[in-house]
Amino acid sequence: MTKLPPPPLDRLTGAALFLDLDGTLLDIADRPEDVRLEAGMAELLGALRRQLGGRLAVVSGRSLEQIDAILGPCAADIAVSASHGCEHRWEGVLARPDRPASLDTVIRQLHAFARDWPGVIVEDKSFGAALHYRMAPGAAEAADALALSLAEASGLYLQRGKMVAELRVAGGDKGAAVRTLMRQAPLAGSRPIFAGDDLTDEPAFIAAREMGGDAILIGEPRETAANYGLSSPPELRNWLREAAR
Repeated sequence: MTKLPPPPLDRLTGAALFLDLDGTLLDIADRPEDVRLEAGMAELLGALRRQLGGRLAVVSGRSLEQIDAILGPCAADIAVSASHGCEHRWEGVLARPDRPASLDTVIRQLHAFARDWPGVIVEDKSFGAALHYRMAPGAAEAADALALSLAEASGLYLQRGKMVAELRVAGGDKGAAVRTLMRQAPLAGSRPIFAGDDLTDEPAFIAAREMGGDAILIGEPRETAANYGLSSPPELRNWLREAAR
């Protein structure tokens, strides 16, 4: 697999920067609740936002409440798309769907499954639930089979990622999130740059490039729509620090 070139810093000039969280801006943890904002990152995000004229956004599969808990007060100043493009907040305006009644039943069944598989974790979200088996790779086949059957029974959308199967509200993805936020001031009229690591970020890569921007794959080389690459979250953070100088 060909390694992608690193993004030139001057690509940020006049751009809107979109950042995924887990595995991109932040290091992945075995337990989702253990993910933390590195020291100095809140200040860095603030500096980037000022330098970009407010054109900074976070796009994540996490819920809005989880993103606020991770980022702290600085989240209020950043455009946010959460739950794989199902809920958005910009300039204090909040847009989100109704929570489906079927989700509570699905969550109970996922927790029952996790009790039988030590190491499997259920992550409850506002508009979905994720079954993490990073610490129990032997559960992968059974977890995927359960998630598929629950998706078919509930009408929820099955979103697969790195050692995780998530059931969530249908109708959104990270590409739609980019397009939605790019219609809002001050991002409108700029060129999007999206940084992400997972297969769930591919729709955002495609959207950013179709809108004349760039996509940065974080992690090991693979088949991707991205045109630039950085090897890890620490390398992205170093790139952002250089950009904020």
